[in-house]
Amino acid sequence: MKYVLMFVETERFAKELEAMGQLEREAAYEAVGRWFAEHADKITHHTHLAPVHTATTVRLDRDDPVVTDGPFVEGKEVVSGFAEVEVADLDEALRLARSWPACPVVEIRPAS
Repeated sequence: MKYVLMFVETERFAKELEAMGQLEREAAYEAVGRWFAEHADKITHHTHLAPVHTATTVRLDRDDPVVTDGPFVEGKEVVSGFAEVEVADLDEALRLARSWPACPVVEIRPAS
C-alpha cells in the first residue's frame, strides 16, 4: 500500500532548530539523512518544501476563487516536507513515522 508521511513542523520545533548551534543543527540534519537511507527501500518519492511564506493559496469555497500569498491555514503547524512510501500496511507506515527523527508531528494518509 502507498502512504504519504507528511512531516509537520511546529512553531516550537522551528524555534528550537533555529536556536541550535551549527554542530547540533548538522547532527539533526544527519539524523534525517540516516532515516531516509535506512528506509530507502520503502520510499518512492520525497521532498522538502520551501518555507511557508512562499506558499500561494487558492480558496475555492467562495463564488469566485480567491488567490492569496501565504499558507492555507492560520496555524502554528505547517507541513515542511513529505515522503511517499510503499509498505505492507498501516502498521508498517506507523513504524516508519514513529522513527522519524525531526519534526514532532507526522501525518499519514493513504495514497493511490
